Amino acid sequence: MRLKGKVVVVTGAGSGLGQALALELLRRGARVAAVDLRPEGLEETRAKAGPSEGLSLHALDITQEERVRALPEEVLRAHGQVDGLINNAGIIQPFKRFQELDLPSMERVFRVNFWGTVYMTKAFLPHLLRRPVAHLVNVSSMGGFLPVPGQAVYGASKAAVKLLTEALWAELQDTPVRVTLALPGAMRTGIAQHSGVEVKGAGTGGPILEPERAAQLLLDAVEKDRFRVLLGQDARAMDLLYRLSPLRAVHLIQSRMRGLLG
Repeated sequence: MRLKGKVVVVTGAGSGLGQALALELLRRGARVAAVDLRPEGLEETRAKAGPSEGLSLHALDITQEERVRALPEEVLRAHGQVDGLINNAGIIQPFKRFQELDLPSMERVFRVNFWGTVYMTKAFLPHLLRRPVAHLVNVSSMGGFLPVPGQAVYGASKAAVKLLTEALWAELQDTPVRVTLALPGAMRTGIAQHSGVEVKGAGTGGPILEPERAAQLLLDAVEKDRFRVLLGQDARAMDLLYRLSPLRAVHLIQSRMRGLLG
């Protein structure tokens, strides 16, 4: 789907990858309905975009299903059509072992990462299906196929997003809607801060992908109707290693990131 002239809804558009996606979409000539929990984040996106009639702001908690159901009409009033949806919003869990993590924290991660994606997709898919051509993007994570110490529930939520997206790709083959699964690795997004999580200790040891570059790569994949896009050198390397030797891949990520657990 060529993005010029299209209307794309982006969640988590007040910071990080979501903000970078909104700005890159505008640069490519698309119109953007920017969705985020934080109004101040959306205003920052507006300020960075500069004067633009193609940007609308929608402060919204994607875990509130009734509120999400009302969003398509808001977007249609602002733009007249909806051609794309990028489910990018997500949070991580506190860096704790599974047995130390309380149930409310687990449930919150799934509400945002999985159910937020489900609610948004259910709300917008009927509108996408009416377009001559449309696109759905779900942002999972390298943690959705590779377990990270201290992020068991986050990884499970992103694995659920991954499989949901793959199933949607299969189900929508005979429709105008194309589907892309995004699997980012380490990225400079501020997700820990917005998740209310403190991060200490070691990381993957690999290069950190800037959100602006990730946005370019992801939107290139959308314009080529790619099924799957790995964002970052670490995501590509670990995807290959996990396919060749799952146990070796898990050992490697455990050794590099166990410092996060103290």
